Amino acid sequence: MSELALSTMFAQQPRFEDGAAFARFAAEAGYDAIEISHSTPLEKTAAIRAANLLPIVSIHQPAPYEKLPNGRGNGSLNLAALDDGERAAAVAAALRSIELAAEVGARRIVVHLGHVGSPREQFEEELALRRAFDAGERSGPRVEGLRAALVERRAALAEPHLAAARRSLEQLVAAARPRGIAIGIENRYHYHEIPHPAEYEIILDGFDPSEAGYWHDVGHAEVLHRLGLIDRHEWLRRWSSRCIGAHLHDVDGIGDHRAPGDGDVSWDYIATGVGHLESHTLEINQHQPDDRVRAARPFLEGIGLA
Repeated sequence: MSELALSTMFAQQPRFEDGAAFARFAAEAGYDAIEISHSTPLEKTAAIRAANLLPIVSIHQPAPYEKLPNGRGNGSLNLAALDDGERAAAVAAALRSIELAAEVGARRIVVHLGHVGSPREQFEEELALRRAFDAGERSGPRVEGLRAALVERRAALAEPHLAAARRSLEQLVAAARPRGIAIGIENRYHYHEIPHPAEYEIILDGFDPSEAGYWHDVGHAEVLHRLGLIDRHEWLRRWSSRCIGAHLHDVDGIGDHRAPGDGDVSWDYIATGVGHLESHTLEINQHQPDDRVRAARPFLEGIGLA
């Protein structure tokens, strides 16, 4: 039976301001463990630890959450930045996640490896694609033109950012390796983010699977597929053998982070691609009702993922 962890993404609501309350909910809902999300401040993590109800098995970089001097969260830092100062700040935040993992006994961290271009927000072509999708416009000359422009724009900018991302990962692996912590590079939600499926060849080259591997996010893959940008099967077709973790959640339209079973994802290929893992994390947002979060385990058991 696979271990199921509940991400503290679900804890972003007033009733869970005390992390102990979230730990109690997760335990009572039938979860085996907890993942600390990048939305979670250190105080809440400390309360979860003090409750001593469930183990913390993974940390999602850049946890703990901190506000930067510019007023934005540390999740806005770019590990693939071309500016050395910005990249150094992003690496420093990720190193704190490694330190936190070592402190709580987690053996894996999930990493967002950055993005192409600046600032962090998605390119306007992708935003237009998403708005068109929500309005029911899924094909036609305008949509095809937006896709082509988006693909061309990212391709023209990607190479130096990929090199910067690789340099950042080398620094993180050097820090995590002696602590016995593996780094999972997550597939991302926006097209301008790193890596795409083929780019893992560059990112993971030379690293042992115990040091760095692929982290599959079901919803991210599904959304980019529905936008006509990256085939959802491509991620696991290439990288199932290097997969060290997974974020399981469902999708409705292009809205993800729903409880598994509360959407229309086709789960068969996912069960095949990540079924070998001993642990899966449910990354469910704070807007989902409690009964859906509780029902996720029996749903996953029914498809062979728990």
